[in-house]
Amino acid sequence: MNALSDVAVLIPAFNGQAEVERTLASFSEASTIRVLIVDDGSTPPIAAPAIDGMDIEILRMPANGGIERALEAGMSALAARGLRYAARIDAGDLATPGRLDKQRAYLEAHPRVAVLGMWTHVVSTEGAPLFDLTPPTEPAAIRRAMLARSCFAHPSLMLRVDAVIEAGNYRAHYRAAEDLDLVLRLMRRHDGANLPEFGLFYELNESGISATKRRAQVMSTLRLQLRYLRVTNPLDWAGVAKSVAHLLLPYRALRGLKARLLKPASPA
Repeated sequence: MNALSDVAVLIPAFNGQAEVERTLASFSEASTIRVLIVDDGSTPPIAAPAIDGMDIEILRMPANGGIERALEAGMSALAARGLRYAARIDAGDLATPGRLDKQRAYLEAHPRVAVLGMWTHVVSTEGAPLFDLTPPTEPAAIRRAMLARSCFAHPSLMLRVDAVIEAGNYRAHYRAAEDLDLVLRLMRRHDGANLPEFGLFYELNESGISATKRRAQVMSTLRLQLRYLRVTNPLDWAGVAKSVAHLLLPYRALRGLKARLLKPASPA
């Protein structure tokens, strides 16, 4: 029996065939891995790589519509196929061995949790360690801090598909902050948690969304913070102040400050 038969890796892609192949090849599990690649109008189209132990399907979008629409379509497709869990990752990122099995086991044992992340090594495009992301692990701590800091590394998440659909799926209301929008809606009725171990090598790419759509992302984050603001929680106000600072300071200056403040990453 395939222990991961109800899990699918969900990876949106716009061009970047080599990055898609490298990311998928990084998975190492004892069971066959199901993968859904959402090709967001790539030219040439993304081709499914032949990787042992993987069952890969490609969903092709009619045109490039952005990651929000690609993820929405991908999650709807997984729901239609009866999958219970969606494991997110982005092209260029790398998974650690056994990540899917560990996350599925946790979700099976904790039915109130609908969004589960893991700690993350942040690396350069050459693979050099930059810093580590070690957000809170327990639901209560995440709730307190969820507007003050990034409590989840989006490409590290495993999500309950039915909960995502019930919450309204991914959507394009908050451009470049579709992950925070979804998590905040999920946590209205469910819990979120992080496994206290590293499950991802996240590639910090200067051409990625956080750099190229930075202002849109910060504005969307600020709108969400103001919408969900709890006036008696000082951490929520700290998050708003941080977003304002992100609007005022250059991206490279903020990246350098983060690298100095956060714990150095372990060697890959």
